[in-house]
Amino acid sequence: MKVVAEIFSQGEEVVSGQTVDSNAAWLSQHLRDIGFVIKRHTAVGDDLSDLTALIEEIANRADCCICTGGLGPTVDDLTAEAVGLAASQPLILDAQALQQIEAYYLHRQRPMPPANRKQAYFPQHALRIDNPVGTAPGFALQIKRCWFVFLPGVPSEMKAMFATVREQLLARFNLQPDKLVSLRSIGIGESAIQQCLEDLILPDDVQLGFRATVDEVQTKLLFPADFPQAELNACVQQTASLIGDCVFAIDGLAAGQGGDLLTVIDQLMTAKNYRLAVLETASSGLLAAKCQGKDWLETVLIAKDSLCAAQQLAVQVNDEELTAHAECLASELKQQQNTDFALVQLYSGTQIDYQRKDKTIVLYNCLKTDAGVFHRQHTLGGGAQTKQNQAALLSLDILRRYLQNTCL
Repeated sequence: MKVVAEIFSQGEEVVSGQTVDSNAAWLSQHLRDIGFVIKRHTAVGDDLSDLTALIEEIANRADCCICTGGLGPTVDDLTAEAVGLAASQPLILDAQALQQIEAYYLHRQRPMPPANRKQAYFPQHALRIDNPVGTAPGFALQIKRCWFVFLPGVPSEMKAMFATVREQLLARFNLQPDKLVSLRSIGIGESAIQQCLEDLILPDDVQLGFRATVDEVQTKLLFPADFPQAELNACVQQTASLIGDCVFAIDGLAAGQGGDLLTVIDQLMTAKNYRLAVLETASSGLLAAKCQGKDWLETVLIAKDSLCAAQQLAVQVNDEELTAHAECLASELKQQQNTDFALVQLYSGTQIDYQRKDKTIVLYNCLKTDAGVFHRQHTLGGGAQTKQNQAALLSLDILRRYLQNTCL
């Protein structure tokens, strides 16, 4: 039987959109990692009746609820009062909590405002949760079916206190975390991946999902906690095979296989002590910025276009075909810098094409190695910022493909 959890965020600033509720996302991830099933995220403003009603609802449908916000000293901080009403428990002064709040101010050589005394009052049968970095203690208690945990809304305080909460939850609930495996890919979209997986037949208890970001697409496989490891490995490998060489990493399968694109490249470059020289155009320095601090990035040249690139390397290029142009520049760059690899990025299209969302450019990547020359070509759309980011990533990807011995 799965243990059901909910996330409950309190505060007008959350409901109105003035504050992005990063707490809910963070808590959901960490609760899922230890075995909870997250069913709902809910947010309400600073209204006592709304707060009380929601707590009563959650008490009847969830096994656990983590609540953030509303534990401050001001009149709009109503969480403790609402919980007391929902649990039919009076608020009682916790002397140790008050002592901790007083010590917080004493350490800073400031008098404690009288309003902060409010933060030391909890429902009668609540368990105090100490706050090591702020003034607002948390508390936890059982209301009907649900074990409620109330934490401050300040993210740094909430995260510091969750370490204690996590151990309490592991002791209280019989949790069996599902196994999440994420296949990370670049150069292919969600719909294309879904088409690749049309013939994939997964067991009924395995969930397939997708998550697209600006840098990559993740294909997620969620396996039950007791799913046999050999069958899990087979499912993952079949999925990876169907998606193809766009998969650059697999998270959750084995140590050392995961990470973002740059992490994968960094591990491979560092392991062999390789050195790289880069000439970038369309990414306008973003490729170098992504590799900032990496010892293997020996040289970076940034040019406005292919003509400027040739001028920087003092190369006379007569062939207007960009594939040949890029190869000539890559060979010269590798020779001049004496590196293991030279990566040259050119593109066709005007500056207007580059800037406008409704126009495309064609990206030409060329990687020169001791083993030969490798080319890849991509059509990029979107606004200038999107083209710039995609150019940087796809240029790095040709290096990744070579290092992983995948098809170029």
